[in-house]
Amino acid sequence: MSKETPSVLAFERKLDPSDALFHSGDWTARNDDRGWTPVRLQEKSVRGTISNRLKAAEQDPLKLDAAIDKPNLQTVDVAALPMDADTLRVRFTLRVLPGVGQPSACNKADYQKKLITLAQDYATRHGFRELARRYAINLANGRFLWRNRVGAEDVEVEVARFQQGQAALVGRFDALSFSLRDFNVPSDAQAQLQALADLIAQGLRGETHVLLQITAYVRIGNGQEVFPSQELILDRGRGDKSKTLYFVGAKQDGIAAMHSQKIGNALRTVDDWYQEADGNGPIAVEPYGSVTTQGKAYRQPKGSKDDFYTLFDGWMLKDKVPTEAQQHYVMAVLIRGGVFGEA
Repeated sequence: MSKETPSVLAFERKLDPSDALFHSGDWTARNDDRGWTPVRLQEKSVRGTISNRLKAAEQDPLKLDAAIDKPNLQTVDVAALPMDADTLRVRFTLRVLPGVGQPSACNKADYQKKLITLAQDYATRHGFRELARRYAINLANGRFLWRNRVGAEDVEVEVARFQQGQAALVGRFDALSFSLRDFNVPSDAQAQLQALADLIAQGLRGETHVLLQITAYVRIGNGQEVFPSQELILDRGRGDKSKTLYFVGAKQDGIAAMHSQKIGNALRTVDDWYQEADGNGPIAVEPYGSVTTQGKAYRQPKGSKDDFYTLFDGWMLKDKVPTEAQQHYVMAVLIRGGVFGEA
């Protein structure tokens, strides 16, 4: 076999979430699909004040008074529950796809053959059970709600499986009984969590078709603000909105929503196998362990040498089998998908 990485090597993601749509309603009626109304976006214009850190030359009292005297006018998008609703409903679907380790593009046939054999060997020994368990926990704990989970009075997550157009309940979970810092499961949720994990593992192994519907009910209070995804506007002009939120549908009646990419990031937050995990908790699976909000890469090619490329190339090209924990990490990156070729 060639001892070089292919110049073309790409993998498709195997956990494929949809966008998540936001609706409002009443906590006591959460088992009734009727009566849930879409959360709409609204524009709000506000007069802000100067609060940013000033350079030394700008700290003169006269200059500061002059700057503060100028109005800092902003137009922003906001989303909130109506005053007669106390609960946010967040709903999306998730496909679990087979073929982990099967590249969508690879220009070295012998490399691809070894890669498929390696992935099949992992599946035989581990069955994707540990990864599936962690993905299931990230559904049950409502991690995908991000800021909407913070400070909620109650959070309930329902997971249903679609088969032949019919939805069958797999599990119902009290999300706040789970911790976001570890992968422990409350005793009363063990059976349902295991059933969900088994289903995800079967989907990754290609034993059955898996399409899940995830519905989270978040009791946050009447009229309270909720948090869809924020759009990244690269060419924002002077006078444009300073915050633009994501919605699905026509502009006049669009439904507030969360990006599928943000949902996927939450689901793959399973990596607590990096060296500083004890103090930080799990992070999203990334080739370099990147956490953009902290400006840090926890998996370094020089130093810890536990980044994806070092581990993967050692496994594929030098037959250096990683530890069991790092094997889970490498397979999680392949499930994540991406372009990993030499060029």
